[in-house]
Amino acid sequence: MPHKMLKLSTLAILIAGASQASAAVYTVVPVDQNSTLKDQPYFDKAQSGASLLYSSTGIQDSGSDSSCFTADCKSETYKVTSEARRGTEGTPIADTTPYNQNSQDIVNQFQLRTYCDKNLGYGTCDIWAENQFFGRDYADNDEWNGQGLGGLQKKQAAWVNGYHSNSQGLVNGVSVETFASNAESYTGTQKDNLGDIIANTTDTLVKGTVGTDFVYGITSSSLFKNASGMPRAFEKRGFVNTATKAVQLAPVSSIASVTDNENAATLVSNMGQTQANDAVVMKDGKLLVVGSSSYSASFYAKNGNGDYRDDENKLPNADDILKDSPQNLDFNRLQDCTTNASENLYSNWECQFSTFANEAAYWLVNADGTVTSHAISAGSGDNRDGLAVIDKDNDSLSFQASAQAVALDTNGDPIAVGYSTADVRDDYYAMQAAYFTAKADNLASWERTIIPGLNIEPGDDRDFTYTIANGVNSQSVIVGDAKGNGEKPQRAFIYQVDQGNAKFFDQLAPSLFFKNSNSHAAAINDNDQAVGWVDLELKQGTEARHRAFTYVAKDAAIKNANGDVVLASNTAWALDDLINNPEAGVASEANSYRIHDATGINNAGVIAATASYCQDGYANLSKLAHCNGIEQQQVIVKLVPNANATAADIHPRAKDEEQPFKRSGGSLGILALTALGFIGFRRRK
Repeated sequence: MPHKMLKLSTLAILIAGASQASAAVYTVVPVDQNSTLKDQPYFDKAQSGASLLYSSTGIQDSGSDSSCFTADCKSETYKVTSEARRGTEGTPIADTTPYNQNSQDIVNQFQLRTYCDKNLGYGTCDIWAENQFFGRDYADNDEWNGQGLGGLQKKQAAWVNGYHSNSQGLVNGVSVETFASNAESYTGTQKDNLGDIIANTTDTLVKGTVGTDFVYGITSSSLFKNASGMPRAFEKRGFVNTATKAVQLAPVSSIASVTDNENAATLVSNMGQTQANDAVVMKDGKLLVVGSSSYSASFYAKNGNGDYRDDENKLPNADDILKDSPQNLDFNRLQDCTTNASENLYSNWECQFSTFANEAAYWLVNADGTVTSHAISAGSGDNRDGLAVIDKDNDSLSFQASAQAVALDTNGDPIAVGYSTADVRDDYYAMQAAYFTAKADNLASWERTIIPGLNIEPGDDRDFTYTIANGVNSQSVIVGDAKGNGEKPQRAFIYQVDQGNAKFFDQLAPSLFFKNSNSHAAAINDNDQAVGWVDLELKQGTEARHRAFTYVAKDAAIKNANGDVVLASNTAWALDDLINNPEAGVASEANSYRIHDATGINNAGVIAATASYCQDGYANLSKLAHCNGIEQQQVIVKLVPNANATAADIHPRAKDEEQPFKRSGGSLGILALTALGFIGFRRRK
């Protein structure tokens, strides 16, 4: 291939003489990917040698550090939290209820497809559902051979077939061990019935790291082995690792206050789930962790009329899990997990499928591992925020609330954001975006406020099926999502407390958030700079490719050390444009990445993101350029602001196949840029 070698040699010469007069707003810093998951055993028939999928989850707080736009942050080390996965999750561990569906009945392949049809609107929902159920790269037309990586089926069959870890939480690429790997750390009243712990069977997700003392997130229980099967103690629990101790965040409600049914309370205290979603250090040095906590069973409980109701759709059929199973799953035995829980929760497979009503909650954690906790949602017994556990008119709907993020306001008082159930016009339970406020000296009393402008209406054709707040800053500016049903998009929003209604990004920045695009607002820092993702293209019937964005709200323009505006207020950018440096050309390090999801931003302006990486560089600088050489990989990156950046360093990328050749000063010529177009590529699907 002499022509190819010639062109590459010519390109190398041109690169050596290229001017570096121009720069980018952000520098891309790769994050280590050293998960030990790849070295752990997996199912014999699965593709054990398959590469892991890495995704960022957040960025370490920057404390009192200056903005990286005004001070050189190259020497600063802000840790990136992330996740490594073998394959699909089936139902995400980060969700309080699967896919934020209040019904909690997504327990088999058919229900996965129904969810996709009703909420995602893909034309390939059958494939999507099989992928989520049987795992990544499952064998088409031979799905039950066990070849797939991850998947809901493997989780559900663990009681019979055992389990191998599918996901692992990381901090700067290093795996995080939680309490769940140690049998001595389990504290339930029935822990002695679990049996012997089985190594390498947890799924973990690190949500964040604060200072040098705290790492927090969500973990599944390890699998155990006893005479009846292989149970988990619980589906998932929040955790905090201090410098010296691995801490479990147990359900916050005491047995006495949960319910008048002692057996039901036993189920909650032993098998109830919790989540640690976000955290901030209080003035006294304690870590305030916010999330959700189970307080009652949601498959068999009293409704608003005081009658017991049950929902058999929350228990799958054994044949759906094992195919021609010699065993069966009986809802009467699942009901016994509530009514006769004192006998043995870990002797029946059915108890593993218990579902719960969950309330917003917090935990205060000392550096020595001491924990105090309390509910954020108001209420006691079988009532939260004025609502019964189960919707009196719909067995499948139950109360759900969660705090997804937290910040300290200018007075040092916490504001948490997330969602809470509201009874929409006495028609049905819906999960609606909300914020929760309390005084630092009285964390036992919180006030809930539903975010205005995100109304959920009755009926089948409503614009939103649920709304959720994902991030908040010290000025009480909130970002989140409002999800439409069917083909209606998911729309990111921003809201300033006590200032009118929530506003949608597709109204504030329509050039980037085009009509009917899906978007997700993940986080916002104290400089009112938000990050997330938005569709890059309009797709009919399939999921569109995403690109990460940042948006600067209100009058909070981002300035450099000279006082020059770098990122103007009330404006949004694709992060791909902010890492682009045409002067460096296609051979630059930045052109090896396309940033498709920003998951966190600290007050220094450093962003954690998930990106596509092309080892040999993309064919050109455009948005949808092809990857040269090998297939692109999904990787974790950190975007660090350049202290000397100006607005002139923003270089919007051209559309796919269009070459951005307009430049000034010394640069690569058109010959060099077009040369890579002949090297070969693999189009991203």
